[in-house]
Amino acid sequence: MEDNQLLPHLFRTEYRKIVSVLCYLFGINHIEIAEDIVSDTFLSATELWSLKGIPENPTAWLYTVAKNKTKNYLKRDALFEQKLSVEIKHNAPKAEEIEIDLSSKNIIDSQLAMIFTVCDPCISSESQVALALNLLCGFGIQEIADAFLTNKEVIYKRINRAKDKLKTEQIKIEQPSLNEIDKRLDTVLTTIYLLFSEGYYSTSQNTILRKDLCVEAMRLCYLLIENEGTNKPAVNALFALMCFHSSRFEARMNENGETILYEDQDETLWNKELINKGEEYLSKSSTGNKISKYHLEAGIGYWHTHKEDTAEKWENILQLYNSLLILEYSPIAALNRTYALAKTSGKTVAIQEAEKLNLLDNHFYYSLLGNLYTDIDNEKALQHFKTALKLANTTADKSTIIKNIDRLIIPE
Repeated sequence: MEDNQLLPHLFRTEYRKIVSVLCYLFGINHIEIAEDIVSDTFLSATELWSLKGIPENPTAWLYTVAKNKTKNYLKRDALFEQKLSVEIKHNAPKAEEIEIDLSSKNIIDSQLAMIFTVCDPCISSESQVALALNLLCGFGIQEIADAFLTNKEVIYKRINRAKDKLKTEQIKIEQPSLNEIDKRLDTVLTTIYLLFSEGYYSTSQNTILRKDLCVEAMRLCYLLIENEGTNKPAVNALFALMCFHSSRFEARMNENGETILYEDQDETLWNKELINKGEEYLSKSSTGNKISKYHLEAGIGYWHTHKEDTAEKWENILQLYNSLLILEYSPIAALNRTYALAKTSGKTVAIQEAEKLNLLDNHFYYSLLGNLYTDIDNEKALQHFKTALKLANTTADKSTIIKNIDRLIIPE
């Protein structure tokens, strides 16, 4: 890695770890102080490394400086020390005796505790995702604003409101009990799922794919898998789902940033290692007697890693969508089911089902109708594609729709 790339890389990977440890140590009321200490640590690295060069072990240097800055802060701020004495796990009588534990185990424990804190149901799902990106993934306010296609003031307020709510409700940053895991795991998985979805189909920066968001979602999910208390079937199913989707990253876009539709993707670009990993965790998710939406979506993802158009494949996908809609209805899932229906029962049947959905503000709806009407009524197909073009937000989506229009043969 180039020297000028090292510090941004370390900020992304180590900032979140140190912040989690300090938040775990300090408690919810002092999140901002933890963030300030870690930010100051990286500022020192920026200044000193440019003068003296990069140390032999940059990560160890950051951990040492963060520990020293924390201890110095506690020494010079007696009021903070008094407030903190109740909350610090060690309950040390003197600030200098407090152990800043940046061991691998404590980092993992701290991040796990933070995941469940950030996903407390007292704050909204959009705030949970924003706070997770900020505290657990090391994303800056501007990056999060870009991801959600809004300005940084909106994200700043959203994050601060979430922090204030956690403080008002006196939510503790602690290892979740088995009872808390049972009550809150669904919310945690929803947050991770939304984070992955935002990366996999991003409306920001005119791009369809934000790999960094997807990688962070997979990392957080794997943290849950590594912990015995949170290693549940649904967690494994979600990880399998993300592996299957991620396996087709390289095939989904061309060199111009345009979307390549599933049927046109180059199968040789699919990541076989991730497909195998997805199959492994889908198998691990099969224990217990409860089927989650992640099991069903992972099953759909599994069949999509089989490129060949077989009756067995599309019948399985259709049945999985049927089960998914019974378990948790979603207009987008219903729309996707219609494509599978076209494959199993023909376009005419699929058109009848699709038009019942009436998703008039969704460009995917009109794109699907355009594809279904193609070669049946190309005039209607053109009308639907034109409506989809008006509603589409990204350049990549618009480019795909234009290609579909260009393929139509309209009689003179």
